[in-house]
Amino acid sequence: MDKFIVSARKYRPQTFDTVVGQAHITTTLKNAIKHNQLAHAFLFCGPRGVGKTTCARILAKTINCENKTKDGEACNKCQSCISFNEGTSLNIHELDAASNNSVDDIRTLVDQVRFAPQAGRYKVYIIDEVHMLSSSAFNAFLKTLEEPPPYAIFILATTEKHKILPTILSRCQIFDFKRITNNDTVEHLQEICKKEDIKAEKAALQVIAQKSEGCMRDALSIMDKIASFTNGEITYQNTLEHLNILDADYYFKLMDCMLSQDLAGAMLLYDDINKKGFEGDLVLNGFAEFIRNLLVCKDEKVAGLLEAVESFREKYISTAKNIAPSILISALNIINEAEINYKAARNKRLHVELVLIKLCYLGQAIEITSDAGGINKKKIVESSLAFKVAAIRPLETGGRSPKHDLGMKQSAAGSRDKAKLMIDTSLAKEDTLVYQPEQESQISNLKSQTPGNKLSALDKIRKQVKGNGNNGNGNGTTNAPLELESLRTAWNEYVQRLKSEKNPAGTNFEMAELKIQDANSFIAIVTNNIQLRFIEQGGQKASQFLREKLHNNLLEFFIVMEENKEEKIPVGTPLTSREQFLKMTEKYPLVKELKDKLRLELDY
Repeated sequence: MDKFIVSARKYRPQTFDTVVGQAHITTTLKNAIKHNQLAHAFLFCGPRGVGKTTCARILAKTINCENKTKDGEACNKCQSCISFNEGTSLNIHELDAASNNSVDDIRTLVDQVRFAPQAGRYKVYIIDEVHMLSSSAFNAFLKTLEEPPPYAIFILATTEKHKILPTILSRCQIFDFKRITNNDTVEHLQEICKKEDIKAEKAALQVIAQKSEGCMRDALSIMDKIASFTNGEITYQNTLEHLNILDADYYFKLMDCMLSQDLAGAMLLYDDINKKGFEGDLVLNGFAEFIRNLLVCKDEKVAGLLEAVESFREKYISTAKNIAPSILISALNIINEAEINYKAARNKRLHVELVLIKLCYLGQAIEITSDAGGINKKKIVESSLAFKVAAIRPLETGGRSPKHDLGMKQSAAGSRDKAKLMIDTSLAKEDTLVYQPEQESQISNLKSQTPGNKLSALDKIRKQVKGNGNNGNGNGTTNAPLELESLRTAWNEYVQRLKSEKNPAGTNFEMAELKIQDANSFIAIVTNNIQLRFIEQGGQKASQFLREKLHNNLLEFFIVMEENKEEKIPVGTPLTSREQFLKMTEKYPLVKELKDKLRLELDY
């Protein structure tokens, strides 16, 4: 009894003409051999089982053939071809880079390259799965790969070209192998079945070709298994059974139930499928492919993309004509979402049944949400209204800024909810802030502003203020210039008012030092941050009080903090924590010495 050899090895191509589905590569290699234009390094890359190693061996045998044909093929009769077919040729060396990927393995290979061939013209080195080489092995191989001896040819084969170093890619002639089409696979399987006396239905071979996904080696392995399982008779049914594929008839029946809203029929059909041992994810995936094929059949331009057995092609086309594209697309979305959530579902069967319920009532749901039926239950979302907001420019105050030291800090008088901050360009250089009350008439002017105005509302207000000299209120009163004595009298009167109300800000207002800046403004100098905050919070009311007392509607004042200035402490005012500590250190110097030695940080 002869020893059994699998079809993938027994019917491995021996010449370029017998290679399936790679004519663009075999033609190029034959022309290169005929015109003696061989590169010193080749890189064959592509999916698994498409003929990379096979083409490498054919190329190695052909270039050493003593009697090449006119087409550039090996004769398979000379001593070199016979020795190669028997596996005894010394001019061909194969290295599996998956298991020999170290630097030492590459160095051994490089040492062998130095020896010229004893017989034949070329020594060919085939390195399979070259992407498995380590970076150091690649680097050790670079120089030899770039400048090999004239008799050495390297053929690298890989399924993952992106893992190879660019320096290797630039030294090789790259050939990209493509997946083998289903038609080429079926034709090749039919030829082998004739040689092996195997009865095979074309529909069964088409299913095998689809299952192999362009890999000829997988297709031959599947065919061998089914032939052994069925005693040399490959039919459509036993192929489906062996490959655990659900018959397309079930999907057609399921689609009929979906279109007729027959939920009971769909549930019974799925129960029958479940009893046959098919998992829910296989059903969902298969039904998604079925709907995809129906969607492809809707347009004649893409009908060639239909992946189905020939006996079902007409049925696919006729069924697709009776189904609206909206139903197919919606069904694909439902099934896709169900496939994503399938693994997370605890009750797998219930998960699939819920999908069937949605699919059976999908047509009704689309009718309800369509405008043509007169009923629209779609959620209406109000669209956002576009509007334009004009930028508000800061009001210039004409360069009125107090002169003070660099150590000064300042804030502004008046509450932020009722005051408008005006930063002058000249004031910004000296870090001074000015607050001025906002008038209701000015706010109304802002509201009536249009984008087309060349002059902004704030500019109008500023001109109105400067032109009228009455703060824009239109009363026409004369503003009395500030005098220090009257200012202090009014300020102290306001301080007494705060104290009578038991407002803690009264003490801080009393401690402030006043200085006249010009006829309409003055400075309130404070010595600490707490005092600054109190005056800042009560500045609006103080400003209104002073304007009424001094009859000056243009009155405004600045708050400036001078840290180094000695505080004017009123009699009876309690000392702060910092003052208490300084007084204590003056009386007891050892306390300060203890603080410095222990490196204490005081919170005052």
